[in-house]
Amino acid sequence: MSTTYPTEIAAPAKGRSLWDDARDRLLANRAAVGSMIVLAVITVLSIVGPWLSPHDYDAVYRDYVKVPASLEAYPRADQVQPAFEALAKRARVTIDSYERAGDQVIAQVTSRRAIDPRTVRYIDRSDLFKNAALSGFSNDNKSATMTADIDYKHFYFGTDSNGRDLMTRTFIAGRVSLTIGLLATVVAITIGVLYGATSGYLGGRADQMMMRVVDILYSLPFIFFVIMLVVFFGRNFVLMFIAVGAVEWLDMARIVRGQTLTIKRQEYVQAAEAMGVPDRGIIRRHIVPNTLGPVVVYMTLLVPKVILLESFLSFLGLGIQEPMTSWGVLISEGARNLQGAAWMLIFPSIFLTSTLFALNFIGDGLRDALDPKDR
Repeated sequence: MSTTYPTEIAAPAKGRSLWDDARDRLLANRAAVGSMIVLAVITVLSIVGPWLSPHDYDAVYRDYVKVPASLEAYPRADQVQPAFEALAKRARVTIDSYERAGDQVIAQVTSRRAIDPRTVRYIDRSDLFKNAALSGFSNDNKSATMTADIDYKHFYFGTDSNGRDLMTRTFIAGRVSLTIGLLATVVAITIGVLYGATSGYLGGRADQMMMRVVDILYSLPFIFFVIMLVVFFGRNFVLMFIAVGAVEWLDMARIVRGQTLTIKRQEYVQAAEAMGVPDRGIIRRHIVPNTLGPVVVYMTLLVPKVILLESFLSFLGLGIQEPMTSWGVLISEGARNLQGAAWMLIFPSIFLTSTLFALNFIGDGLRDALDPKDR
């Protein structure tokens, strides 16, 4: 009796890792996916927006102070002639006739004495006109034809109390706020996870001493500590918020310590100890990876916390300084001008609240994805 053997052996099916399952659970969460899209759009606008904007974030337009947000270009049709007449009066010339041809203003001007060709500087200094010129002088140079192009500008978010484009400043403020939030959060998470995992795993006197250090740091006045940082680091907000992140790790250290006290009693940790794996290897390969769920959720809460902290410090004069700005600074300025210029508060608030909501929804999605026992 002959026996037949298969000529080919089927390859073993590729298994799915826990990270693959977590990714699928996260992508199935519509709120988390939508929040990631919103956060990505805000981040892209904050990075690319100031480069694409026709206005610099610190450019001041004295003729456009607190103009409302609009899709139409400034100046409006009814603003051109009064503005031109006011500038001509400052230049000490009289307008005999005024005509508008498309995007150009043509006026016959006269003066009691000879018209200086440098008079057009008064027109060019305005934010409403450009390329002003004089031509067709009379024999006595007391009359001429003045022309100027209307300089149209768009302010989609309006302008602030100094005449600066609010859209560009909102985008540049997003760079500052998001950078500060992420930078301080990364520092806090790194220190807090390593410190808390080490304290919880070692236990005993080492744990008691390490946690007493945390209690002592908790007792220090935070504002006093920030003032000391400003004294040492100056107005460099990057260095200052690195140091702020080095203080915000205290909550993270306690959270990770509590998780570690539970994890170190698990069978896989005890098996690693029995096999002679050193403490550093157990913490790196078993303790820290299994605390990622609470760590990621806390991180999504810490970013908005740091952003709000920066707003508070900037309000006290210890954070971002002009002409640089942040969402917190813009909201503080908008609140002071709420009655007459509501757009100064609305647009920065939309960006800040959208970011905060997105981070919270992403945190909920990550918690469900990384800890399926809670589902």
